[in-house]
Amino acid sequence: MIPYPEESSRCYDDTVKTTIDIPDEELEEVMRNTGATTKRAAVVTAIEEFNRRCRLRSLAERFGRLDGFPSREALLRLREER
Repeated sequence: MIPYPEESSRCYDDTVKTTIDIPDEELEEVMRNTGATTKRAAVVTAIEEFNRRCRLRSLAERFGRLDGFPSREALLRLREER
């Protein structure tokens, strides 16, 4: 679950009011996965997470990968050996 601060603690001076149709099942799933108590909080959290992942992907593309860094499988094997 992604923690989301209470809405009263956030500043929304730079917001745009928009009406969009979101499938109920998708919105309910986002609310469950984020722990958001309002639809707005769920949507804002989902947008922030999407943007964060895009920024991380951009960094990975820009800087490449670390040569010699163990693969996921190698890290899992090391963990099992402990």
